[in-house]
Amino acid sequence: MSLPSALVWFKRDLRVHDHAPLAAAQSFAAALGLFVIEPEWLDSPDCDASHVDFALACLTELRQDLDKRGLPLLVRVGNAEKILTELRAKYHFTHLLSHEETGSGWSYQRDLAVGSWCRKEQIVWQEFTQTGVIRALASRNGWAQNWQARMSTPLAVLSQRFAGQTDVALGDIPDLATLGLPQHNKTLQAAGERAARQCLRSFLQGRGRNYRKAISSPLSAQDGCSRLSPHLAFGTLSMRTLHQAIDACINKTDDRELAFALSSFAGRLRWHCHFMQKLESEPAIEFANFSRACDGLRPGDIKGGATPFSVQDEINFQAWCTGHTGYPMVDACMRSLVATGWLNFRMRAMLVSFASCHLWLHWRRTGEFLARQFLDFEPGIHWSQMQMQSGTTGINTLRIYSPAKQAQDQDPEGIFIRQWVPELARVPLPYLAKPWTMETAVQQMSNCIIGIDYPAPIVDEKLAVKHAKDKLYTLRESPEAKQQAGLVQNKHGSRKSGLPPSRKPSVRAKKITVQIMQGDLFA
Repeated sequence: MSLPSALVWFKRDLRVHDHAPLAAAQSFAAALGLFVIEPEWLDSPDCDASHVDFALACLTELRQDLDKRGLPLLVRVGNAEKILTELRAKYHFTHLLSHEETGSGWSYQRDLAVGSWCRKEQIVWQEFTQTGVIRALASRNGWAQNWQARMSTPLAVLSQRFAGQTDVALGDIPDLATLGLPQHNKTLQAAGERAARQCLRSFLQGRGRNYRKAISSPLSAQDGCSRLSPHLAFGTLSMRTLHQAIDACINKTDDRELAFALSSFAGRLRWHCHFMQKLESEPAIEFANFSRACDGLRPGDIKGGATPFSVQDEINFQAWCTGHTGYPMVDACMRSLVATGWLNFRMRAMLVSFASCHLWLHWRRTGEFLARQFLDFEPGIHWSQMQMQSGTTGINTLRIYSPAKQAQDQDPEGIFIRQWVPELARVPLPYLAKPWTMETAVQQMSNCIIGIDYPAPIVDEKLAVKHAKDKLYTLRESPEAKQQAGLVQNKHGSRKSGLPPSRKPSVRAKKITVQIMQGDLFA
């Protein structure tokens, strides 16, 4: 009788540290790693070549790190179930080890198919948690305490070399051209686990001190935000590692300003998993309104008989996607996002608010476009936020952002707008947020003729906002909407946190802090 062997299936967990499936695989007589580049992912409306490029760079580093520990990492292209069948016939693994995943609809269907395959093949599939998301959650009550308990458990440590599967032909990791994908031309953050650790270390060693002040402006947020979101999305850093590192640093540092800022950041980690839990509990929110009272509210909704996109809707959508709406802050943010794959939260909210309220476009189509732009695309957070900013959750405060006010508040010197909308480079600052208000002589002096060099606003803001408010507030007063709001709140609403205050550092917390600062854990 052959000894049990394990296949570690990497998905969105491209790291070595705090990787429970890897730690479990060390107890097997033979082990092998696998990452599958799935056509279902490449063909999905939320996938972009930049996502794949980032993942490929992570895999290159991961393969090297695993090789040093004696574990081969296969990278295969194809349907997951088919590839598992081929590897089962060749390597005869008895256990499939992976992390749980709360992903897009295609991955949900994939996991159902793999589960069925494992039962048929009598493969033991063990899934490990890596976030605060709870499978088959019956009630939100007590969720925060469960999150805290999970994040406080010891990190998974690799204590020995693997008994790696022998005679494995790894082959090359494919590139974008091999996969038939175009070059994306984005300037992305550095990929891989080492880059994630370096990014965290710089945040803890001082970059995070201005976090609370810096997060709203697209200028200061570039350095003031943690910039860890892509690493959480691709799993080059675990949520538990991040939580414990932040907690340890808060308890150790004598810098009260840094501790205060990090405490604020720590609270957002809970919200990260809170939104992911919504998609886990109700996968349909990727496609359907939280509040079904909102069905048919906007053109392009999935409700039967809903009005399709008009020609003008399509024109407005394309103008929004390319950053040519005539509203400088909207256009600058979109162009920046398309070029870099990142944008701070407030400006993301403004982009969605503008599309959903000013342009009255449905969140699904605009959400697909934004998903492809965000390097840190996290389905649970993304679709929840798309619906929140569109007013279709039925329970969240309606927020409609004024692009001009955001420009004046978050880019008062016009640096960001001039950087990303060079057509406006010579426009005097008093007119920069609303260039259409320039007199003809000022336009000529600025070398920016509205309607020629830079578009006039594609909608009248006052009329568009009034239309949106009338529609949304009237709907919320309807009996159906109120009933739906109760159902949504009961299933998805946040509860009182129940989280303990920051505590004195434990021996383990002190040790983690020392490792971070010395570079042992995050070298």
